[in-house]
Amino acid sequence: MKRYGKYIRPYWKSFVFGPILMVTEVVGEVLLPSFMADIINIGAVQHDVAFIIRMGLVMLLTAAVMMLGGIGGAYFSARAAISFAADLRSDVFRKVQDFSFRNIDTYSTGSLITRLTNDITQVQNVIMMGLRLLLRAPGMLIGAIIMAFVMNAELALILVIVIPLLAGAIGVVIRIAFPRFEIMQKKIDALNSRIQEALVGIRIIKSFVRDDFEEAKFAQSNTELKEAGLRAFRIVIFNMPIMMLAMNVTTLAVVWFGGRQVLFGTMPVGDLTAFTTYIVQVLMSLMILAMVLLQSSRAVAGLKRITEVLDTEVDLTDAAAARKDAVVREGKIEFRNVMFSYYKSSGNKSLPALSDISFTIAAGQTVGIIGATGCGKTSLVQLIPRLYDVDAGGVYVDGIDVRDYSLRHLRDGVGMVLQKNVLFSGTIAENLRWGDETADADAVRAAAASAQAAGFIASFPDGYDTNLSQGGVNVSGGQKQRLCIARALLKKPRILILDDSTSAVDTATEAEIRKCFANELKDTTKIIIAQRITSVMDADQIIVMEEGRIADMGTHAELLTRCDAYHEIYESQMSREVSA
Repeated sequence: MKRYGKYIRPYWKSFVFGPILMVTEVVGEVLLPSFMADIINIGAVQHDVAFIIRMGLVMLLTAAVMMLGGIGGAYFSARAAISFAADLRSDVFRKVQDFSFRNIDTYSTGSLITRLTNDITQVQNVIMMGLRLLLRAPGMLIGAIIMAFVMNAELALILVIVIPLLAGAIGVVIRIAFPRFEIMQKKIDALNSRIQEALVGIRIIKSFVRDDFEEAKFAQSNTELKEAGLRAFRIVIFNMPIMMLAMNVTTLAVVWFGGRQVLFGTMPVGDLTAFTTYIVQVLMSLMILAMVLLQSSRAVAGLKRITEVLDTEVDLTDAAAARKDAVVREGKIEFRNVMFSYYKSSGNKSLPALSDISFTIAAGQTVGIIGATGCGKTSLVQLIPRLYDVDAGGVYVDGIDVRDYSLRHLRDGVGMVLQKNVLFSGTIAENLRWGDETADADAVRAAAASAQAAGFIASFPDGYDTNLSQGGVNVSGGQKQRLCIARALLKKPRILILDDSTSAVDTATEAEIRKCFANELKDTTKIIIAQRITSVMDADQIIVMEEGRIADMGTHAELLTRCDAYHEIYESQMSREVSA
């Protein structure tokens, strides 16, 4: 818990004042029964109306002070808890942003969403509840016990029997409930993942008419969460009946034995009334503490999951970088005997994604990469901006190992358009300025023109101020690809990587994009991954990949004469174009 102290320190006044102000309610609750006893024992018995009025005013004043204290305590408690949760949520989100791809692969998206929302909200609610009841419940418990023993020590011995039995029963309930809450949180993870997957793929679901299938999968996840929730709360529901049973039995015992004392004249009627109230306060305070502890057990389960994220060791950092001040200036790339595998802990080292990769790309060259699906093309280019790290060998940019750059400087020098084109909610201009947030309108338009996106943007009524839905679902696949290319161009990188990023545009548009690259990005090193051989045949070099290895490398003419795999791809695609 030491690590969470930093979320308390900025708001220590709220953490202190909240419980202190709640003490006023405790004092009032302890004093009010004794005031009532005096009214009965003195005012009513002696028919002293003035005394009754005077004590009534004292009780009203006490109630007013209690109200002010309660309002102030609730305000500071809420402020402390909400601020704590906001800062914690920011740190967890920041940690997730620092994750490498491999770190992200270990968590499901739904799980991270649950931890950032539901789990932190549970912690927030318990802190708020705890601050409001931290001193109130124990204070009321101790104060009521003391007043009960002062008023009638013999009758108060009932509490000596009831409290240990009640505490033991509550402890058993909490001990059984805690692991069940952990399971319930995992089921929430699974449900969130299912919802996210269904919403992201809603167009695919509808186009394949798989509504029933997805509804059945959701129903299963929903049912599992329901059953886990019922299993957890099946234990929790015992808490209130146990408390009410204890309260009623204790009250009956007090009235039975206290009533006998009143009949024998050893206890005033007013004292019996006040004593009964104190007994109720003792049991109510225990009930409140039990409720806090039960909620805490769920929050602790959530806090454990939050800590797991915060304690995750990010396996890709620039902490050991030897050249943190270096920036990418030319764009020369060299791979030296590179080996890479995604599954390092599974024992599947015999099937690496990349094996013995060595080649050099001169600054300003255009290099095409072609090969069958799953041959390692994307894995290879992801090593350049250190989205993953090599297992063996090295990747060098401008003669410097990419692991010796700071991540910011390295990635600032690399523009990348991934296979999956992602746009964010906001205007087209805002999305393009991801490449350069300081770019003016002319620079934005120039990048869009180079990516052959200016025409369709101009066709929108709002132009560059057109709002894109989440994921860019209100533009076509080809338009989305061109916007992503424009975003990368606006970055003005020294190295530009296009990972099958023109697959959704027609060949004429693709040719115009390549022409702009040749004319406007002469000094930029360009790596183009493509399925269409026409996309790479004009490149300075073409890398042909097979099963994680380089089968051959050369110009289009050279590969046609000596590389069977390349010649086969060429003949297959060209014959289809001729027949079409």
